[in-house]
Amino acid sequence: MKLFARKIQLFLAISLTLTSCIQVQAQPGNPNRQLNQSLIFAAPPPPPDIGEPGKRAEAGSRGCSQNLNKSLSSSPKQLTALVPVYANSELVFGTTISEHPSFLFYVPYTSDFASGEFVLEDEAQNQNIYKTPLTGTSGVVNLRLPSKAAPLEIGKRYHWYFNIYCKKDKDKDEQFLGYIEGYVKREQLKPTLKTQLEKATPRQQVNLYAANGIWYDALSVASQLRRTNSQDTSWTTLLQAVGLNDFATEPKVECCNLESK
Repeated sequence: MKLFARKIQLFLAISLTLTSCIQVQAQPGNPNRQLNQSLIFAAPPPPPDIGEPGKRAEAGSRGCSQNLNKSLSSSPKQLTALVPVYANSELVFGTTISEHPSFLFYVPYTSDFASGEFVLEDEAQNQNIYKTPLTGTSGVVNLRLPSKAAPLEIGKRYHWYFNIYCKKDKDKDEQFLGYIEGYVKREQLKPTLKTQLEKATPRQQVNLYAANGIWYDALSVASQLRRTNSQDTSWTTLLQAVGLNDFATEPKVECCNLESK
């Protein structure tokens, strides 16, 4: 009976380990490609004390009254945050070790019709509000917190919003178009992981961040690799790991600077 009980315990432990993370392997193809076959994203346990879960994607466009006869978006896809979402709770949450992390979004709207606003709120509901221009094409935008902004504090959770507004017409107020929202928490970098990261290549850094559930830094390095090495698969496999396959081939738009409002 003791041996049987130990086997049951071992089976449960293995099962819990497998369900706590998502493993994605690149598909075989060109042998010269740098396949990121070992990439695993191990999502950290979701915080139990968050009230509203967040919103990873905008459900639909409300439209801008001044542009009723024009195409507001150049893409059929909706405004979407490139961040994990927990299936059971729809919680939009990710961690970082950076003082000034980057937030990546797919934005279907163009500068002809819309502008953006990024809001970061701490646990005391103090807000920092930044405005950002959009570009003339839809794609993936990178919003990095300005170096002059107050750094994220270790152990604290922040609520972010990305709002989109229709551009003003003469004698008309700015119209709210849509938004997405989620949470980010800055974690302490463990000494062992710090040593591993210092010795790792960028592709290995993506794997290390992902295996430790540090989403924002994994995605940031993967984004840089995508720009510098078209053969690397880190970007694609990381997005696939959290159900964002549809955005893996979307172009990266070179913008945007956050400016205090």
